[in-house]
Amino acid sequence: MTQPQRIIVGITGASGAAYARRTIERLVAAGVETHLVVSPLGQRLLHDELGMEGVDLDALAGTVDHDITLHHYRDVGASIASGSFKHDGMIVVPCSNNSLASIATGVSNNLLHRAANVTLKERRKLVLCHRETPLSLIEIRNMQTVTEAGGIVCPANPGFYMLPKTVEDLVDVVVGRLLDLVGVSHDMNTRWTDSPANFRADAD
Repeated sequence: MTQPQRIIVGITGASGAAYARRTIERLVAAGVETHLVVSPLGQRLLHDELGMEGVDLDALAGTVDHDITLHHYRDVGASIASGSFKHDGMIVVPCSNNSLASIATGVSNNLLHRAANVTLKERRKLVLCHRETPLSLIEIRNMQTVTEAGGIVCPANPGFYMLPKTVEDLVDVVVGRLLDLVGVSHDMNTRWTDSPANFRADAD
């Protein structure tokens, strides 16, 4: 019997709650076993940007029928803190500068950062959806360190080649890339196609 995909999602305090919610919605829709950890500032983000009281799994999933396990941020003894916990990847969305720095330097004072560092040491897929801008040299060097350690920094930079009409369209462009990076299938219209409609005769 084929086991379902298993993905860890971390939510931190950088603005971008819509990216987190849409990522979780699409993981649930794909039948992915999802393990969620939310930092205190991530909880504030969900409140400030989505009007959510606490971490409402049903609201994040968009349904009451979901396979999401919520882990406490301070529970460094949780299953996802161990390298023996098999999974298919971890997405931190959105990823703050603080979490980027902690992961880059191997600091594991909480479950979110511990799970991310374990993902790196076990050579599994770690995707950081960094949202803060502009970048100082500190963030650039932290991104370099994470990349050299095997992680992927995927900034929340939506493309406009799909001619988005709504904010949700822009969110989907980023979320589609995140899911692609951890190998989760989806049916969102987020990929470039080499068609005449995309060709400009005056392009370089």
